[in-house]
Amino acid sequence: MKLPASDVFAAQAMQYIPRLRRYARALTGDPSAADDLVQDALERALVKQDLLREGTDLRAWLFTVMHNVFVNQVRSAAVSRTVQLDDAMADRPQPQSTDRLEIRDLDAALQALPEEQRAVVLLVGLEQMTYEEAARVLEVPIGTVMSRLSRGRERLRRLMQGLPETAVLKVVK
Repeated sequence: MKLPASDVFAAQAMQYIPRLRRYARALTGDPSAADDLVQDALERALVKQDLLREGTDLRAWLFTVMHNVFVNQVRSAAVSRTVQLDDAMADRPQPQSTDRLEIRDLDAALQALPEEQRAVVLLVGLEQMTYEEAARVLEVPIGTVMSRLSRGRERLRRLMQGLPETAVLKVVK
């Protein structure tokens, strides 16, 4: 018996739910809002599955759908900005107290990044997407991904080291 196309699509999409949830938690900062975001994104993807072209990377397409849902929610002020990475890591071995402080600091530094930089840092750093995949998800040129990633990493590094967020610019003659 052959499964209906929507059942096949749903089965394929299911394998990406943990990655979608991880990215959604980092974006929203709230496990409950993240779960809602993933559910909304998967619902939209199921409804719009006819738009998925043959040969398209399903993972990148699902991340694109979720990113667009998130942007729409942010625009309508439906998503809170508090982040609790400790909750996201509750199912992992408990870190030492110094590790918890580093996680808290990283969490705060990630939230201090502009949304555009945070999204690229999370997609490339956390989800291990290529620049090309991240560019497709965010619907921007690869060069934009590279510059946002560079600026985001530098700003994140400075925040983690307790340095001022903006670097001193040198005058070049």
